[in-house]
Amino acid sequence: MASPSVTSASRRRQRSTRLTVAVTLLAVAAVAVVATLPTGSWLLVALAAVLALVLGAAATKITHSELLASRRDAARERAQQAQEYRRLTEERVAENTRFREHMEEQLSAREQTVTELEQALAAAHQRAAAAMRARGEEARRAAQAERRGDNLSRQLQEAESRAAEALDQVAELETELETVRAELDAERAEAAAWRKAQSA
Repeated sequence: MASPSVTSASRRRQRSTRLTVAVTLLAVAAVAVVATLPTGSWLLVALAAVLALVLGAAATKITHSELLASRRDAARERAQQAQEYRRLTEERVAENTRFREHMEEQLSAREQTVTELEQALAAAHQRAAAAMRARGEEARRAAQAERRGDNLSRQLQEAESRAAEALDQVAELETELETVRAELDAERAEAAAWRKAQSA
């Protein structure tokens, strides 16, 4: 199949040839009429006029057919452009849809991570509170044991160690939660900027 540029060049050559033929016919008609006028022969002038009329009609027909062909070519090119624009629009819509779905998946994953970290943080707070209560209980028992001479200081130290570990875990989870929340906020801002750019 010929490329559009080759086909267009071929059409221009045909158009140029047809218009040249039409102009040539008109020129021949004019030359025939002008050439017969000095002869003074009405028969020759009438024949030249008839010839000019026929050649003029032929030139008009050629020009008219060329005009129709040009309009058909222009309509065909506009239809091709419309199809190209439609294809480009469909590609852009598909790309935008894929990007939106990807962003929604990322946001959903981040929100799920935040929810899980919040649940883990709540559980860590509960464990820390329980450890603090246990430490208080152990301290009370240690005081009683000390009065009774019972050695519960080791249990108190273990309870304090567990409480410290629980507090460290709470601090780590809080730091991780803040990081994930910041990333989620950044991705939400990016998604909002993308939506604003798409609507502009």
